[in-house]
Amino acid sequence: MGFRKDFLWGGAVAAHQLEGGWQEGGKGISVADVMTAGANGVPRRITDGVIEGENYPNHEAIDFYHHYKGDIELFGEMGFKAFRTSIAWTRIFPNGDEEEPNEEGLKFYDDLFDACLAQGIQPVITLSHFEMPWGIVKKYNGFTDKRVIDLFVRFAKVCFERYKGKVKYWMTFNEINNQTDWTSAHHLIQDSGILVKEGDNQEQLMYQAAINELVASARSVKAAHEIDPDMMVGCMIAFCPIYPYSCNPRDIMKAYNAMNTRYWFGDVHCTGKVPTMIEKLWERDDLHIDLSEEEKKDLLSGTVDYVG
Repeated sequence: MGFRKDFLWGGAVAAHQLEGGWQEGGKGISVADVMTAGANGVPRRITDGVIEGENYPNHEAIDFYHHYKGDIELFGEMGFKAFRTSIAWTRIFPNGDEEEPNEEGLKFYDDLFDACLAQGIQPVITLSHFEMPWGIVKKYNGFTDKRVIDLFVRFAKVCFERYKGKVKYWMTFNEINNQTDWTSAHHLIQDSGILVKEGDNQEQLMYQAAINELVASARSVKAAHEIDPDMMVGCMIAFCPIYPYSCNPRDIMKAYNAMNTRYWFGDVHCTGKVPTMIEKLWERDDLHIDLSEEEKKDLLSGTVDYVG
C-alpha cells in the first residue's frame, strides 16, 4: 500500500529556526532575535533588545538565507513534495507597522518559492511562527492591542498578493495554543508578543491577545480567498495529550477540562465561535474580554480550510 499521488510528504521548520541572516536584506529585529540560547536546566531568556555578549542562536542558525538553493535541491533528491516554513514578518515589515513593505525581503521569498517549485515541492507557508517584530512588542505590547490586528492583516495581504500562483497552502498562526500556559512569561511573549509587568493579570492578557489573533486570522483567511479562491489557509495547533492522574472521575474531569482549555483555539478557527465553556471560564475568573459583534461576524466568515 502506497501513498496517494497527491499526498504531500515533506518536512517543517520556521524562518527563525534556520534562516540566519538576521540583519540582512533590510530585516528588522524580531522576538526570536532577542531570545538567548538555553541548556539543560537553563531556560531561554528574552533580552530587552540585542545585547553584546549574549548568545542568540537564530542570528546564524544554519545560514539557510545564503544556502537555501542547495538545501532545496537536497530536499528534491529526498523526494519531498512539501516544505513548510514561515515568512519572517520582519523581512517584509522590519518594525511591523511601516506603510510600505521591504522589497528586498519580498524578493528573497520569491526566489525561495521558485526554488521549491523547480523541485516539484509545494511551499506550505506560516505567517506567524514566533517571529513578531520587536517594534510591535515594544510599541503595542503585541497582540494585546487591537491595532495589531490590522498590522497583521496588512502583512498577510501583502504576502497573499505577492505570492499568488506560487503558494497555495498557508497557515496563519503556529501553535497559537501554547500560550494556554499563561503563567509562563516566555510563552506569552513568544506566541503573542506580550511583555509582562509586575501586577499584570496574565490570564486576562493571554485571552485578550488570543481573541485578537483569532480575529486577525479570520480576516486574513477571508482576504486570501478574495485574492485567490484556490488558496487553502489553515491553522496550526500544538497537540499534546493530557492524561488523568488516575481513573478517579475527578481526575478524569480535570484532564478533560485541561484539554478543553488547551484546544478551544481550534474550535474558533474551525467553527468561528468561542465555546460556551470558555465564555463561562471568563465569567468565573472575572475576565473582561473585548470581542465586538463585528469581530464575532469576522470569526464566522473566516474559518480555516484545514488543521495542521
